[in-house]
Amino acid sequence: MHCSVYKGRKAPDHYLFLPRRDDFDGVPQALLDRFGVLEHVMDLVLTPQRRLARTDIHALMRSLLVQGCYVQLPPKDETDFNQIA
Repeated sequence: MHCSVYKGRKAPDHYLFLPRRDDFDGVPQALLDRFGVLEHVMDLVLTPQRRLARTDIHALMRSLLVQGCYVQLPPKDETDFNQIA
């Protein structure tokens, strides 16, 4: 399975995965609006054995097949800024 990865200017730490390059037809307009202008980052070949840094490969592949896209959110920042001083 192939996919294309994009990032948006409004959400630079979020990534949008699509099953086909530049095919945004299956992506809800509200989601596209949250990303802003999209920039193509890379293309990937996905296999069940492939390991990704922040994403479960099985969830990604399933979402691409069922929903037509997948959004990778940034890791949660667990720093408690109230205790820094």
